Amino acid sequence: MTTAAIFGLSGPELTPDERAFLRDVRPWGLILFARNIVDADQLRCLVAEARTALGRSCPVLIDQEGGRVARLRPPLAHPFPPAADDAARPAARRLFYLRGRIIAHDLTRFGIDVDCAPLADLGLESTHEVLRDRCYGTDPESVAANARAMAEGLAEGGVLPVLKHIPGHGGVAVDSHAALPRQPAAGAALAAHFAPFRDLADLPLGMTAHVVYEALDAARPATLSPRIIDHVRRGIGFDGLLMSDDISMGALSGDVASRSALARAAGCDLVLHCNGDIGEMERVAAAAGPLDAAARRREAALARWRAMTDDAPDIDMAALIAEYEALSMRP
Repeated sequence: MTTAAIFGLSGPELTPDERAFLRDVRPWGLILFARNIVDADQLRCLVAEARTALGRSCPVLIDQEGGRVARLRPPLAHPFPPAADDAARPAARRLFYLRGRIIAHDLTRFGIDVDCAPLADLGLESTHEVLRDRCYGTDPESVAANARAMAEGLAEGGVLPVLKHIPGHGGVAVDSHAALPRQPAAGAALAAHFAPFRDLADLPLGMTAHVVYEALDAARPATLSPRIIDHVRRGIGFDGLLMSDDISMGALSGDVASRSALARAAGCDLVLHCNGDIGEMERVAAAAGPLDAAARRREAALARWRAMTDDAPDIDMAALIAEYEALSMRP
């Protein structure tokens, strides 16, 4: 049985409690943070040991957007400017493809096979600063095109992309790490936030936004709202495997178990829990329960997407990096 959850680990080595937890609970996947990374050999060992403890080659995720959100830093990974810088360049789409392809090369060296990118949120003046320079543009068409290019670069390098933050975190002035944002837009204004996600609805994995969309459900954020998740599925058309954003973030109220149960009841296939607290992880696992039939169907589609990825081991990575650097310098 696979538990419908993704968990973080507490540090750079597996603890005995974590080893037993992974063996017994068998989460769908794991996610890494800076606290888990010391050097190249240690990171490869941690990924391999975690998969051995779990008993299968589970997906291993990381947030490697480039810019401020990059868990791997030099010399382990190539540095990138904020995504908004690439979005402002004439060759934006090519830059985002190269960004994704180079990041994929960096991740697969350590056995990491899922990246929590691209973002399809609109980077507006009203978007909170924690998100604004991470966005791929300010209009739906540019954001969708740049996010598509990033996803293609990742996939061609053997890394699955995660579309976030569904159905759109842009345009709200509150940081959901700390408090609950509310999106008051309706009609065409709200449709503009949803539009990039509709254009990218074929991507294999997605992550929800801890945002209240007042026009759809004024009482609950997307992660916990059956009405909004139904719109994600039927209105936006996303049928990939859908994970919550981190269930321990400050935007959500209640304990982690109740949050997890509500997220699953709302329609999230997977509950994401990031802080590595083993006590919380046990409660999340119990509340999340096993992967259900719909999620297993989507996982099968995910496997088909993975089969289409091309590791391209003979690619000239130095040439791609040089091309990226040249294009990123052009005014």
